Amino acid sequence: RVQLVESGGGSVESGGSLRLSCAASGHTFRSYCMGWFRQAPGKEREGVAAIDSDGRIAYAEFVQGRFTISQDNTKNTLYLQMNSLKPEDTAMYYCAADPAYYSRGFLGAGRHALDGWGQGTLVTVSS
Repeated sequence: RVQLVESGGGSVESGGSLRLSCAASGHTFRSYCMGWFRQAPGKEREGVAAIDSDGRIAYAEFVQGRFTISQDNTKNTLYLQMNSLKPEDTAMYYCAADPAYYSRGFLGAGRHALDGWGQGTLVTVSS
């Protein structure tokens, strides 16, 4: 089973930037679809961005060009660069991985028993 550890969350003002990292171990990084989900208080978990084993990338509509997902295969690390942050981006952000998805489908897998979920990193954006 894959192990995932997120880092990089924090508190920023509206319009600010953060870069989340997700260190992965226990699997062949390149063979998995990797992605980011988020969950705000009182709301369901939603997909943010994903990159699959063929390198295809998908973003949720609310990203609107503000976030960039990337991965470093040499470090087994997934990243999410978040720019132009808004208060509504405030949430716990989770990294997840599974070998059975393409990127677009992965965004809808927030309720699924994926192969790996991280513990989450909190992002707070103040107005």
